[in-house]
Amino acid sequence: MTRMQKRTLTRIILSSALFITALFMAEGTLRTAFFAVAYVLVGWDVLWLAARNIVRGEIFDENFLMSLATIGAIIIGEYPEAVAVMVLYQTGELFQSYALGKSRKSIASLMDIRPDTANVERDNLLLTLSPDEVAVGETLVIKPGERVPLDGVVLEGHSVLNTAALTGESLPRDVAPGDDVISGCVNQGGLLRIRVTKRFEDSTIAKILDLVENASAKKARVENFITRFAKVYTPLVCGLALLLFAIPSLITGDARTWGERALSFLVVSCPCALVISVPLSFFGGIGGASKRGILVKGSNYLEQLANVNVVVFDKTGTLTEGAFKVTVIHPQLVSEQELLRLAATVESFSDHPISRSIRAHYHLPVNPGELSNVQEIAGQGISATLGGRTVYAGNETLLNAIGVAVNVCPHLGTIVHVAQDDTYLGHIVIADQIKATSREAIQLLKREGVRKTVMLTGDTQPVADYVAGELGLDEAYAQLLPADKVDRVEDLLTQTHQHGYGKLVFVGDGVNDAPVLTRADVGVAMGALGSDAAVEAADVVLMDDDPRKLALGMRIARKTLAIARQNIVFALSVKAVTLLLVAFGLANMWLAVFADVGVSLLAILNATRALNTGD
Repeated sequence: MTRMQKRTLTRIILSSALFITALFMAEGTLRTAFFAVAYVLVGWDVLWLAARNIVRGEIFDENFLMSLATIGAIIIGEYPEAVAVMVLYQTGELFQSYALGKSRKSIASLMDIRPDTANVERDNLLLTLSPDEVAVGETLVIKPGERVPLDGVVLEGHSVLNTAALTGESLPRDVAPGDDVISGCVNQGGLLRIRVTKRFEDSTIAKILDLVENASAKKARVENFITRFAKVYTPLVCGLALLLFAIPSLITGDARTWGERALSFLVVSCPCALVISVPLSFFGGIGGASKRGILVKGSNYLEQLANVNVVVFDKTGTLTEGAFKVTVIHPQLVSEQELLRLAATVESFSDHPISRSIRAHYHLPVNPGELSNVQEIAGQGISATLGGRTVYAGNETLLNAIGVAVNVCPHLGTIVHVAQDDTYLGHIVIADQIKATSREAIQLLKREGVRKTVMLTGDTQPVADYVAGELGLDEAYAQLLPADKVDRVEDLLTQTHQHGYGKLVFVGDGVNDAPVLTRADVGVAMGALGSDAAVEAADVVLMDDDPRKLALGMRIARKTLAIARQNIVFALSVKAVTLLLVAFGLANMWLAVFADVGVSLLAILNATRALNTGD
C-alpha cells in the first residue's frame, strides 16, 4: 500500500473501533459523541471533496451522493447508519485505489526499463551521464548486468542481451560487432562498446515509455459511454430520490420512512462501480498486452482490435525475414564452391543486398585486389577481370548481352547467372525466406475468427502466389508501389465495411508502409526491426516482429472488452434490482450499502483479470 492508503486504512480501523464501541453504549450524549467522532474521522475528506466540487459547479458525483445520504441519516437521528455508510464506502474506495495501484504497479514494473545513467567514453575518460546528455556517434561502455541506455551498433565485444522487458520473450539474443542493439535490453554477458545511433528522445525505450504513459488518453467508446452515462445518471437518480421522498411523504404524511428510503436510494445509485471498473479493465488489458511485447497506443485501438475480421499483410519483413539468402546453387562445369567463390569475389565491391547475401553464404574471405576492370551495370549485374579472364555475375539480360545462353531455373527468387568469358558456369538463386512463425500466425488468426487474410507486395506475382500458397492466405496482390497499396487497402476497407465484416488491420514494417498503416482501421507495425516511420504511424506495435502476436493481441482485446461489458451489465442489473427493493421498502440502508460496496468490489476484482489476459 501507498502511504495515503495506509493512512486511510488506519482511519477506517479507528472509526470502526469507535463505531463498535458506541453500539454497545447506552443512549446519551457520550454515545452520540462517539458516533460523531467516528463519522468525522472516516468521512471528513468525502465531505470536503463534495463541498469543493459544489463550489466548482461539479455537484453530482459519488462524494455528493455519500455526503447527502449520510448527513440526511444524521438529521433523522440514524447515527449508526450514517457512520456505517461512510465506513463501508471508504472501505470500497480503498479497495478500488489498491486495485488500480496494483495494476499501475504491474505495468510500471513491466515498463521499468528506463536507464538512469550511461557510461560514455570522452577524452579517454569514462563518464557517467544521463542518457539524454549523450550525443549520436559517441561510444558507450555497457558492463555485464547493466541496461543498454541508448540504441546503437556494437563496436567491440560479444554478449547475450535479455530483451524480455521489450518483447515479452525470455529467449536471450546474441550480439557481436556490427549488430544493432536497442535500448532497454539487459547485458547478461561480456563487456560491450556501442556507438550511439539515436538520441535518447528518439530511442526505442523512450518511444515505449511514451506509448504506455499516453495510452490512457485515448479512450474506447465503452469508456466514453460510461463518462457520458455518469453525467446524466447521477443527477437523474438524485431527482428520483427527491421525488421518492416528496410525493409519498405528501400523500402519507410519513416523511421519516420515505426519507430513509430516499437516502438508501442515493447510496445504491452511486456509479463508482462503473466509473472505476471499466477504465480499469482497459488499463489492465493494455498492461497485459505490454507484458507480452504488444504495445497498444490507446484503449480505443484495443477496442477496435477486438472487432477485426480482415487482416492485410505486407510481405517483406512482415511475413518474410526481410533478408535475402542463397536458397539454391546450380553449378555447371565447376563445383558449387568454385561458383560461389567467383560470384562472391566479383560481387565484393557491391553493397547491394543480393551481393551481400552471396558473400555471406560463401563464408570464406575474398580478395578484391585480384579484380580489375570492375563494371557495375545498373539493373543487370557486374563484370570484372579475375585471373586474366572476364567473369560476369548478373541477370539474364546481362548474359544475353554478351551472347551467353542461360539455363531456365524452376525455382522462385532472384537468379544470379555466372559466366566466365563466353562459358556459362551456372546460377545462384537468392530469395527472401518466409518467417518460421508466419504460417502458424495465419492459422491462429483463422481460429480467432478472421474472415479474410490478404498480402500486398511489390514483388512479382509468381513470388506472391508462392508465399500466399505456403501460408494459406486468401488473396495476394503483387507489383504494387506504395500508392498502389493505399488504393488496394481503400478498396478492401470499402468491401469490409459494406459487408459488415468489422475492422480491417494492416500489418507492415517499412517506411513505404506508413501511409497504409495510417489509412487502415488499425495499423500494426513490426517494432524490433521496423522503421521509425512505421512505428510512429501504427496504432499497435509488435516488439519482437512475431506475426503470431497479432492473434494474441486480438484475444487480449476481446477478453478485455468482454470484462468491461460484464461489469456494465452486472453493475446496472444489481443496482436496478436494489433500487426497486429500496423504493418499495424491501431493503434498508444497510443492504443498500452492502449492495453498492459489494458490486464495486466484485466489478473491480473482475476488471483486474484483464491484466492477465493472454495467459
